[in-house]
Amino acid sequence: MPSGRPSKDTASAAQFVPEGKSWAALRSAAAGCRGCELYRDATQTVFGEGPVKARLMMVGEQPGDREDVEGHVFVGPAGRLLDKALAAAGIARPDVYLTNAVKHFRFTARGKRRIHQQPRRSEVVACFPWLREELRVVKPDLVVCLGAVAAKALLGPSFKLTENRGRVVEHDGLRVGVTVHPSAVLRAEDFTESYDAFVADLTVLKKAL
Repeated sequence: MPSGRPSKDTASAAQFVPEGKSWAALRSAAAGCRGCELYRDATQTVFGEGPVKARLMMVGEQPGDREDVEGHVFVGPAGRLLDKALAAAGIARPDVYLTNAVKHFRFTARGKRRIHQQPRRSEVVACFPWLREELRVVKPDLVVCLGAVAAKALLGPSFKLTENRGRVVEHDGLRVGVTVHPSAVLRAEDFTESYDAFVADLTVLKKAL
């Protein structure tokens, strides 16, 4: 398998992705991905998790600090809020396949703290072959994008989250629902209002299944 540092002009995970293989083979291969520069500072690749052949697949932005350390998706503060919101919407997390558009943590260091930075568009594009293969293996009836980064990864860079949240759109043979990322709820000035709107989106999207 090719190794070495990727060129900024040609960065892509494609050369590391074993197309057409099983989920287990994909996850194993992803651990060695050098498709963009983010692998250099991240602790590890954080691949998607959940039942293969899940009816519902949710796609977030990227792993956070806790996810990077533990190697599992949505286990930090945003993940705990997502668990609560899913339960409120009548969705069982064990039934959902959860992943991210980008599989490595992008951050800036401030002393001992690692502060989240939104992934660049080039990094989202570079990582897309992994997401494409997850979609192939899981074959969800509905994909829910959590936040603008995930939505633009699947629906294109011009997609407007605020104009489409809570809606389902058809794209490339996929049914894609859109809402905010749970981290946006945590940062909201009015937490209760933001959380209630998030649960309302999830409730509407669940009905689309």
